Formats: sequence, C-alpha cells, structure tokens
Amino acid sequence: MLRQTAPAATLGTMPDSPLLTAAAVAVIAMAIAVVVGVGLKVLRSFRELGTDAERATYHTLHAASQAGQHLRRGLNPAGAAKAGRQLRSLLGCDALAITDTSGVLAWDGGAEEIRPRLMELAAGAIESGRAAVLPPGAEGTGGPLAGVIAPVRAGTRVVGAVAAFAPTAGAGLVRATGEVADWVAVQVELAELDASRTLLMEAEVRALRAQISPHFIYNSLNAIASFINTDPERARELVVEFADFTRYSFRRHGDFTTLAEELRCIDRYLLLERARFGERVQVSLRVAPEVLSTVIPFLSLQPLVENAVRHGLEAKEGPGHISITAEDAGAFAEVTIEDDGVGMDPEQLRSVLAGHTDGDHVGLRNVDARLRQVYGNDHGLVVETAPGEGTLITMRVPKSQPGRDA
Repeated sequence: MLRQTAPAATLGTMPDSPLLTAAAVAVIAMAIAVVVGVGLKVLRSFRELGTDAERATYHTLHAASQAGQHLRRGLNPAGAAKAGRQLRSLLGCDALAITDTSGVLAWDGGAEEIRPRLMELAAGAIESGRAAVLPPGAEGTGGPLAGVIAPVRAGTRVVGAVAAFAPTAGAGLVRATGEVADWVAVQVELAELDASRTLLMEAEVRALRAQISPHFIYNSLNAIASFINTDPERARELVVEFADFTRYSFRRHGDFTTLAEELRCIDRYLLLERARFGERVQVSLRVAPEVLSTVIPFLSLQPLVENAVRHGLEAKEGPGHISITAEDAGAFAEVTIEDDGVGMDPEQLRSVLAGHTDGDHVGLRNVDARLRQVYGNDHGLVVETAPGEGTLITMRVPKSQPGRDA
C-alpha cells in the first residue's frame, strides 16, 4: 500500500517547474488579450452605432430610403406592397395601407377585416384632401383599432391615401401619418416627373422611327425619283421639303414648339405622302391666326396626322380626306384632326391609350400620355372612332403657358 501511494505523495510535494510556470503565465496572458480584444470590438461597435437618438435616426432614414426605391415607378401594387412594410415600421402601427383613388394597393400587418371597407372609410379624406381620424370601434373598422387616413396630394391632385391603424390614434400618430403621406406624395411627383421625361424621349424616338424609318425614306425617295425625268422642278422641291422635314423632326433643342412650327412640319410630311399617294390623299386646313403662337409639346400633332394616313387612309380603297382645324376656344386652342378612313374598334382604342397594345398607334398613345403629363388628365386626347366611320381626334391646350418657351 505504501508503495502504491508513495508516488502520489512524491508528486504532490514536487517543487514548481520554471517551464510550467511560464506556460501558465502565457495562457493567462492570451486569455486576457482575447477578452480585451473582444471588449474593444464591442466598444468600437457601440461607438459606431452612436446614441439611441442616432440609431433611431439611422433606422428612419434607412427605412425611408428603402421605401423610396419601391415607389420610384409611382403608386402601383408591387411597389406599394414593398414600401408598406418599411412605412409601417416607421409608424409603429398594427396595420398600414396604401391606396390610389380607386382601390387598395397594399396592406401590411393585421386587421384584415378592415380592408374590404377601407376605400369607403377613405372616401372622405380623398375627396376633401384632409386627414380623417377614426376612433376605436368606429363603424367600418370592425374592431378595437383606431385609424388615421391621410390623403396623398401630388401637386393639386389627391392621388391616394395612407391609412394607419393602432390601438389609439393620438396626436403623434396623426402627425406622423400625415408626414408619411406627404413623403409618399413627393415620391409620386418624382415618379411622374421621371415618367414625363421618359415618355417625351420615347415619343420622340418612336415618332421619328415611324416617320424617318427606312420604309418611309425609301417611299419618299422613290416618289422623288419618279419625278426626276418627268418633272425635275417638282423633284427638287420635294428634296428640299424632305430635308426640312427631317431637320425639324431630328431637332433636339427644347421640349416645346409652336402650333405654327408643328403645322409647317405637317405640311412637309403631307407633301411627301401626297407625292406617293397622289390624289388618294386629300387635305383641308383651317387655322385661326390667333392660335398660331400657342406653345404645344414638340411632335404632338405630326404623329396624329401620320396616324390618320397610315392607319386611316392607307388601308382604305379609293381617295381619302384629312381635315385639320385649329380654333380659338377662349383660354384654349382646340385642334382637331379628322379622317374618313377605316376607323377602329373603340375597345381597341381604349387598349391602345391604356398602353396594353404594342406596335401600331404608338404615336397616338404617346401624344395622349404626354398631354396628360404636361397639362393634367383633363387635357388628354379625345378620340371618336368606329369601324368604317373614320376617326376624329381633338386636342385642347392652354393658350397661355408661363414658363414654357418654344
């Protein structure tokens, strides 16, 4: 027994080795270094995050930035749904909805039972342009939540609403919802501005493609060539008209022109087309002198005349007639372009103007969209047509447009 326990006793009383002591010190030092390193990293992280107020500001700006990206194309269901999640986190409410003037675009959070009646609840705010506060248990909410519905005003128009629902609707939620609605309105206005610029560029490019396409150039030059031997003077005149027409169409200075300049462009275009079609295209023009200086969007009339020739008269058997009038209508200049061609189905026309049909009538749609963007929805094209009944297009623009130069 003594011999079995002796080694243990001997080990227990063995003096400390300098090597073991150094190793222990090294291990302790490494542990301290790791703890200090982690601590410094945590402290540095806290310093980067800043105070509670700074972190809250960062969270607000980040959420607004994310939501803004989703609203770059304006109020639409896809963008509104993604933006709604960010905006609900900003308001800290139980549910948040974004609408346009006709329906609910997005709903985030609970209280789904309110959604079917939301547009009815929001009608007053949208019509009046003032925020509405719904107390808990109000008719239509269907539950204990209160609501704040703030209109989204883009310029002078109410384009939708932001609705927030929470247990109480205090002054803080009312003001915050109003601010969010104003912020959404700014995003809508920016999206409309971008859309207006894009539509203008697309309208110019597409109109030019329709007018100065290889097909048009070929037909025009072929018509000019046909007069070289039989009527050289007429051929020279047509070459000059073709050059002037293309120079005007390809110009890049300014988004607006005068009615007089646009009518000169139309005159050149019709001269070239009549050189090809002969007496098949008959044109009458009636213009009031007092409207000639009216400023209109660049290339807004020529595509309408081109539409009348290509889609109205070209497919018609026998001669066709185009009538162009520009009249003084009080504060407005009213321009009409009428043809007695093949016409089109009204349902197809609605699809074209809504942008659901690609290809034909692109110029018609782009002119309508540009007029609405520049002057408001009340100033879009008015088109009357039916199969076999021709087409009448009316355009009304303000005669006085401060700040717009041709």
